[in-house]
Amino acid sequence: MAYVRKDASTLTTTERRRFVKALLEVKRSGEYEEFVRMHIAYFRADGEHRLRAAHMAPSFLPWHRRFLLELEEALRRVDASVTLPYWDWTRERTTTSSPWTADLLGGTGRRSDRQVTTGPFAHREGDWTLKEGVTDGAFLTRDLGRPGNPIDLPAGRDLEWALKEPVYDVAPWDSTVTRGFRNRMEGWGTGRGSASWLNHNRVHRWVGGTMLGGASVNDPVFWLHHAFVDLQWDRWQRRHRGARYLPATPPGPEDAQHNRVVARHQKLPPWDVTPDELEDVSGVYRYA
Repeated sequence: MAYVRKDASTLTTTERRRFVKALLEVKRSGEYEEFVRMHIAYFRADGEHRLRAAHMAPSFLPWHRRFLLELEEALRRVDASVTLPYWDWTRERTTTSSPWTADLLGGTGRRSDRQVTTGPFAHREGDWTLKEGVTDGAFLTRDLGRPGNPIDLPAGRDLEWALKEPVYDVAPWDSTVTRGFRNRMEGWGTGRGSASWLNHNRVHRWVGGTMLGGASVNDPVFWLHHAFVDLQWDRWQRRHRGARYLPATPPGPEDAQHNRVVARHQKLPPWDVTPDELEDVSGVYRYA
């Protein structure tokens, strides 16, 4: 029977407590660092002449869907009642709303060094020390809303702009495409500065701190953010019945993207699964 992923703002006190406790246990066991390392390993730009699976490629959505399932499976081994909540950043748009509460993810970082000092993931609590991809310190950092150079979260109209696109992705299957649901959702836009960060990418920028770069998994909000992105893929599929993951077949030897993107029936590294097999997970979970 499929389990349910809920909006973080609707979680009960008990559900929040159990989610946090399970996540801290995955961290305590050392397993969490494996997720950070994996995301760093697959954080590749489309300027690199090798396979891109996690970003700037069609497989952005199925790769992160499998990634979320891996973490969720780890959480449910600790507590079978736990599922990944999602953060609806089109509704919960302030620095003090869900999920930025003391009993869930804590709040923004302090002004001096952006260190998060509230909530269960604050370094001073002793349960959340950053060990992988650390550059400035072993503590979690955030700069919600980027007050020094303000940026807004994406709004409902930004999601609608992506959701109305009838095609999943288009050639050349990278960060430069302006059509296709995948990149409109992933958010590599044109131009410079904050205007070029759309949807998924813009949220990473809005949170700031640890959420910038390949080691963004070090911030637990990564999972809530990507669960909401995953929900959008589900909504897009429901709106465009019959629309499929593209490319259906691998780009040929003469194509600049040959061996650089994952086609529908190719294995999605590092797992033994294809994008085709991840298009329908309704038997595993659903969204409330």
